[in-house]
Amino acid sequence: MEQKRLFIAIAISLVVLLGFEFLVQPHLPHPKPTTPAITSTQNGGTSTADNASPGAPAGKGGVSAAAGAVAAAPSPTVAIKAPSLDGSISLRGALLDNLVLTDYHETIDPKSPLVKLLEPTTSDKPYYIQYGWAPAPGQSIDGAPVRLPDSNTLWKASADTLSPGHPLTLTWDNGQGLTFALTYTIDDHYMFSVDQQVKNAGKTAVDLFPWSRIRRDYMPPTSGFYLLHEGPIGVFRGTLHELGYKSIQKDGEKNDGVGYTETSDGGWLGFTDKYWLTALVPDQHDDMTGSVRAISVNGTEGFQSDFIASKAETVAPGGTASMTSRAFTGAKVVSLLDHYEAVYHIPSFDKAVDFGIFYFLTKPIFFALDYLNHVLGNFGLAIMVFTVAVKLLFFPLANKSYKSMSKMKLMAPKIQEMRERFKDDPAKQQQEMMALYRAEKVNPASGCLPMVIQIPVFFCLYKVIFVTIEMRHAPFFGWIHDLSATDPTNIFTLFGLIPWDPTTIAPFLHLGAWPLIMGCTMFLQQKLNPPPPDPTQARLFQLMPIIFTFMLAHFPAGLVIYWSWNNLLSCAQQWFIMRRTRLDRPRMLRTERKGAKA
Repeated sequence: MEQKRLFIAIAISLVVLLGFEFLVQPHLPHPKPTTPAITSTQNGGTSTADNASPGAPAGKGGVSAAAGAVAAAPSPTVAIKAPSLDGSISLRGALLDNLVLTDYHETIDPKSPLVKLLEPTTSDKPYYIQYGWAPAPGQSIDGAPVRLPDSNTLWKASADTLSPGHPLTLTWDNGQGLTFALTYTIDDHYMFSVDQQVKNAGKTAVDLFPWSRIRRDYMPPTSGFYLLHEGPIGVFRGTLHELGYKSIQKDGEKNDGVGYTETSDGGWLGFTDKYWLTALVPDQHDDMTGSVRAISVNGTEGFQSDFIASKAETVAPGGTASMTSRAFTGAKVVSLLDHYEAVYHIPSFDKAVDFGIFYFLTKPIFFALDYLNHVLGNFGLAIMVFTVAVKLLFFPLANKSYKSMSKMKLMAPKIQEMRERFKDDPAKQQQEMMALYRAEKVNPASGCLPMVIQIPVFFCLYKVIFVTIEMRHAPFFGWIHDLSATDPTNIFTLFGLIPWDPTTIAPFLHLGAWPLIMGCTMFLQQKLNPPPPDPTQARLFQLMPIIFTFMLAHFPAGLVIYWSWNNLLSCAQQWFIMRRTRLDRPRMLRTERKGAKA
């Protein structure tokens, strides 16, 4: 009865733990988006619809991002050269639209293509960053609408290359006395700084709203895991918001395409993939309105994340107005995100890595593994050393549990004899067994304690291996070349001897070597445990190694290695304790008999 209650408790705990992460958290309510008032203006033949400025809260001039597509005309470019990036900026429209991550390949093959993050409008998957200005309502110069740079504007460049220590300035004169300038700088990694400046050589003051946007003119593919967020993401007023592409489209149907909007001081907003992030980071003292929109470009669904200043910048005659912001586009390296968060005071920037609701536990586990990897030179070895550390941490508790289990195994004949003697009286049987447990000072539920303890660690380790870029393509030894991927071997192909793919018949027909090793260690550990007194439970326990072997066959190899190594350590600890218990048993019985005679 006690074991049944324990199994029920474990099952309920697992359902609550995993159910919340997989089912509830993605659907938590988000602030309801407000609808900005959007207008469209024409400026001397230049449409701000092509400008596709983000739009603005009520009363501001602005244009819906869906109003016009960026022109796909050929454009001169300026090269981007940095230690971690290679790419270019298009001078037509001033689009940051070509970016390659030079440290990462698409596959584990070093000859495979480099990861391409941003792509121009002429590609199949346009993905780019753009900066611009929107006019205040009714703004004009000498009775004519203010001409603003748009996606067809051809900018002049101050240099032919943007690199660390060598900034790039793009300029454009609107012919009405306004000169617009965009000054780009880049660091050694993935952070751009952009200064938007307007000089007024005319006689009329002009009110403008600087804006920035990220356009993704296609529906990005996602892995579909509830465990991982991929899509629009941002932090406003210190709160992380993870938005889904479908929810943005659904909410946008009721709000002119705007699926989410929020006004706050600073924050950040963009799109996250499993390992990559593109985000806009305004100055943390500027009052900005951020929005995420569902758009349509030539009949193709797409998305836009944007910021626009909540208050207009007034450019007086003979004066200058500027606003500086940043853009991150690159790999979600945890140490780098932490660095940017500290230096630029970007709130919760590290949460671009989806550590989940157990962030307080998952991130320290990552730090431990990352440190061990730097010491040992291999993440697989780091996982094994980390497992030993966890075992030592919980050693006293596990030790007590294994001692109780050892006594339970020695008591098995007595328990079986009671079951036979009182088979027609279950209540009496339970009463006598409880009395025996009390006399022997044994807790029948303690056998499951080690497994219950390691569930949170297992879950957090899974998150670390699954979501961190540091684990991507991290090799172990032998046939494991990527700890974040499943074991590539398969017993159903005789480990590569038979040239066929059984998963085309059934996905579960993939069973690698490490999952088999894990199953064997689980079977061995099960043999060291006392069998459950209930025959049904005993049969169920016998199936557990087989069930877990097939289940973990589709988990990352690093996680399977952790589970296998943990089982082996548990077996060694349990065997040692059981051996000591057997050797001490005769002495304990003699002591008890002497006490009874006295």
